[in-house]
Amino acid sequence: MARYRGGVIGLGWMGLLSDLGQRPRTRYDIEDIDRPTPELDIHRRFHVHEGEIPHSWSEVIWDRPEVELVAAAERDPKRLQIFKERYGLDAVYADADAMLRAEQLDIVAIATNTRGRTDLACLAVESGVRAIAVEKPIAHTLAEADQMVEACNKADVPLGAGAIPANHPSYATAQNLVADGALGEVLSITTEAPHAQKQSWSLFVDGTPAWVSGCGDQPRRDSGSNEFTGQGLLVTDRGECIFFRKGSGLLRVTGSTGEIALEDGWRLWQDRTTPHGSERIEIPWPGPQFQSGYNAVYGLADLIDCLEGRLDEPKNSGRRVTVALEVEIALKESSALNGAQVQLPLPDRSLGLHYDWFR
Repeated sequence: MARYRGGVIGLGWMGLLSDLGQRPRTRYDIEDIDRPTPELDIHRRFHVHEGEIPHSWSEVIWDRPEVELVAAAERDPKRLQIFKERYGLDAVYADADAMLRAEQLDIVAIATNTRGRTDLACLAVESGVRAIAVEKPIAHTLAEADQMVEACNKADVPLGAGAIPANHPSYATAQNLVADGALGEVLSITTEAPHAQKQSWSLFVDGTPAWVSGCGDQPRRDSGSNEFTGQGLLVTDRGECIFFRKGSGLLRVTGSTGEIALEDGWRLWQDRTTPHGSERIEIPWPGPQFQSGYNAVYGLADLIDCLEGRLDEPKNSGRRVTVALEVEIALKESSALNGAQVQLPLPDRSLGLHYDWFR
């Protein structure tokens, strides 16, 4: 029996289309109302036992028994019609404000382009929505991200920021191992990229970022993105060190008595006494192993867990993503200053990032 009313704002790639067709390669103006829509299989069905996993917020909400998908908002009338035909629902809106005020929604996924996403999230809070998922990237500027997170915090609304691999429950196993001392004292965290869009490193940091040093950033690319492309170091007020190093692999947390790493899946090593003395040996991973493709599935699961008291905040929470956004911007600032230390928090909250054109 459904306990929550769900809705989606934005029926583009992550809102709807990713489960029905291939992304168009044609570059277009994302502000257009009439945007390219590929050939679609509107009646496609998913068979999870055969490895078919839904990716769009519409399909994930539709498939979750606790949530009833009841409405969608989208500027493009073609996409509204596709939604109506697929789900047999007539509650479709060209205006997100009208949907939020009319439908008394509990859970809303905001899968629009980045610009304006903060206003929509705040409007959802004002309209009584109880849990919100926004797509990545969270916002262009720190001020926008701050506003979104503050609005959700004041209303006690859990905010998930992006359908990314860190939503998978195996990350919670990794977090618990670190928190419970299975690795001893954490000595360092190493990851390939600081991108705020996929900031799994932040799940393992308890301290507040104190300063960064970065190098090797590049100018804005033809894609429109000026996200940080270099390498660097983050140090927290607790002395935690996070290294952003090219070629390092997805994630590695090294402790005084053990280590975990995410490669094709999670791996765990712990110090053991052997006939040869103390050795660091690999032991079986003690929980669910990582499986790709479940990004939105478990993003929604985290929101439900928050609503029902099983989780304090989503693993990929707006709070964590805003911290990662600030770190990435600070690394860019440091690189522009030839690696000089940049202190955090950044006082200028108007600072931000540009993203690939389609975001």
